[in-house]
Amino acid sequence: MRDHIKDILLQSIQIKEDLLHTRIDQIIDLSNMVIDSLKKGGKVMLFGNGGSASDSQHIAAELVGRYQKDRAALPAIALTTNTSIITAIANDYGYEAVFAKQVEALGAKNDIVIGISTSGKARNVAAGIKQAKKMGIKTIVFTGGDGGEIAKMADVSLVVPSKVTARIQEAHIAVGHIICEVVEEYFVSNPR
Repeated sequence: MRDHIKDILLQSIQIKEDLLHTRIDQIIDLSNMVIDSLKKGGKVMLFGNGGSASDSQHIAAELVGRYQKDRAALPAIALTTNTSIITAIANDYGYEAVFAKQVEALGAKNDIVIGISTSGKARNVAAGIKQAKKMGIKTIVFTGGDGGEIAKMADVSLVVPSKVTARIQEAHIAVGHIICEVVEEYFVSNPR
């Protein structure tokens, strides 16, 4: 058991080391995209399924509340939380439309959409990204493995080099936290 636990931790460390050595510039770009959107009066909309839905809610909470420092609230919303909306859309249009219809209803020009899918194959996440692109909204995708179809759709795609869902999710939330910290530092120094 001890060796198995060590292997799990080493896998997680190796993936984060890969991010450290190969994705810093991309994380800077992602952070700047979010800052730019918020500076222009936009909001951050996030979505995904399962653990990625939880990550969406977690990142939105860090932006709206605070990450580490007291500051003005930043507008962010996880499109994974309103069960009445999700179930109505799923019932009337199919589950594939649950994020796209919300982006259509809530999205605006200066917003930014962040879709999260560990496999890059979630059809409802892809549909949400397509809707955002149709509306001229900037898009970011967090994914894993080879990135799947979704990685090709977004303005910027962060592809975690792993096929293990848990390791991908750990990297996604680490990058989400980094973005929250960078964004927060900017708005603490440059209040809105």
